[in-house]
Amino acid sequence: MYADIFGCIPIAEVLLAKGALLGVVLSFMMGVTTLSLPSIIMLKKAVKPKLLGIFVVICTIGIIVVGYFFNAIQYLLI
Repeated sequence: MYADIFGCIPIAEVLLAKGALLGVVLSFMMGVTTLSLPSIIMLKKAVKPKLLGIFVVICTIGIIVVGYFFNAIQYLLI
C-alpha cells in the first residue's frame, strides 16, 4: 500500500475517532509512508542493497518503538 502523509491524515483521524490507540495510528502513518513498496523500489535505484536493508531494519524498529511508546503514554497526552 502506498500513500503520502497527507493522504494518511484523514485515515488517522477516523481511526482515532473509532478508538484506535495513538501509537497504532502513528505507526500506521509512518509505516505506510516510509516502508511502502514504491519508495523501496525508488531507493533501490539510489543505494546499495546492504544499505537499503539497514534502512528498512532501522525504520521498522523505530516505528515499532514509537508505536509502543505512544501507546504507553497516550492517556497522559489525551
